Amino acid sequence: MKAWTREERYQPMEAVSPVTLEAMKEQVAESPYRQTFHIQPETGLLNDPNGLIYYDGEYYISHQWFPLGAVHGLKYWFNYRSRDLVHFEPHGVILKPDTEYDSHGVYSGSAFEYQGRLYYMYTGNHRDEDWSRTSSQLIAKMEDDGTLTKFPKPVIAGPPEGYTQHFRDPKVFQRGDTYYAILGAQTEDEAGRLLLYKSTDIVKWEFHGEVHTRLDAFGYMWECPDYFELDGHDFVMFCPQGIESDGERYRNIYQSGYLIGQFDIEQLEFNHGDFLELDHGFDFYAPQTFTSEDGERVLIGWMGLPDTAYPTDKDEWAHCLTVPRTLHIEDGKLKQRPIANLQKLRSNEETALGYANKFNRKLQPYEGKQYELIIDILENEATELYFELRASKTQSTLITYNTRTQKLTLDRSESGPLPEPVDGTTRSTVLDTPLQQLQIFVDTSSIEIFCNDGERVLTSRIFPDSEATGIKASTESGQVYLKFTKYDLEENV
Repeated sequence: MKAWTREERYQPMEAVSPVTLEAMKEQVAESPYRQTFHIQPETGLLNDPNGLIYYDGEYYISHQWFPLGAVHGLKYWFNYRSRDLVHFEPHGVILKPDTEYDSHGVYSGSAFEYQGRLYYMYTGNHRDEDWSRTSSQLIAKMEDDGTLTKFPKPVIAGPPEGYTQHFRDPKVFQRGDTYYAILGAQTEDEAGRLLLYKSTDIVKWEFHGEVHTRLDAFGYMWECPDYFELDGHDFVMFCPQGIESDGERYRNIYQSGYLIGQFDIEQLEFNHGDFLELDHGFDFYAPQTFTSEDGERVLIGWMGLPDTAYPTDKDEWAHCLTVPRTLHIEDGKLKQRPIANLQKLRSNEETALGYANKFNRKLQPYEGKQYELIIDILENEATELYFELRASKTQSTLITYNTRTQKLTLDRSESGPLPEPVDGTTRSTVLDTPLQQLQIFVDTSSIEIFCNDGERVLTSRIFPDSEATGIKASTESGQVYLKFTKYDLEENV
């Protein structure tokens, strides 16, 4: 792989010739791992979803983007629009690093509506000659022609006393006539925290204080925060960095999760339960939520992780976004379900009933590289269940379920080339209830597994060969009666 210099990483895309950019697009298009129904970069590196909102009859979905290679460099925002969160129309770059305050990258942020107009608040990254970082929070307004006009100066010039320049990722929300911005931060003694600002005119922002949680020593930085109310509960989401693994928990390089409870926004006291991971797969980070046209809370995450090399890097592109999920509270627990509109992508329905036993059985005519598969467990007398997807003679992505422990495991040890460095080749979660259903979305180089109607989700990149298309089922001992429903999925971008 190419060794990138700092100068190369921070070269503006505007300085690169159109011929070079077009050649990059052609190279990327030839990659065998290009997705079909996920948002992915046309070139270079995609990371955090940003500026998600339903506004004026359309969804606006942006992501951070370094266009010149599969590395983290000078960040832009690339935007899509959609009417259904399934079919997306690219609208190109909407935010560029073109001011003093965001000269070294337009970092993560959020969208909000104020007086009927669309605004974005985001983190501007600036480096001086000594490469010292200055982080400030900026606002841009969308004009009638779809272009953005940045406010002339930061609305939050820098972190308050006692915090470092790791101060970013504002998520704006509204309560009554007051607008709030929750930000990820780091104390001077390197502890992750969340800070809250408020405003009534979106120009003058007052530091409201630090959110008081029960998590005192929980990583050295909290990124990509989010706050929302759901069914009478307060949710705070964030991504803590620097958490040690604990058994099957916290095994990725950085984590994404949430606290649920009751938040006294005036006193900044958050009475909450345990920190719970949002996703139990290998590749999920920096999620952001927003409200849909129908008033549902929708989540989209980055299907990737920082500080990790991926097999697509050699093809000069990396990462994608997850399929959108709706969030629900049932019996005090979070359920995540793929949005119903994904059914619009379905074609060629195939359904079958049958028993699986200890003899590995290929499910004919089930095969494919891009599909939705629903597995209903109707009767289970087996000790352990095995489902192999994207299978060939030498490759498969294995899902294992232990009936006694209710542990579900994703094993990608034989899924083709793997990202690195990564802790192990399996990810596991213990279900709250016996396994009854798996709803699985498989794309060219990814898998998203929804267990028991959204009780758990496991999201991961996989990189099998093109001939790995089989679907198999078996057990350790005993038999299981299954219903399989498979749909081919069409392209949406």
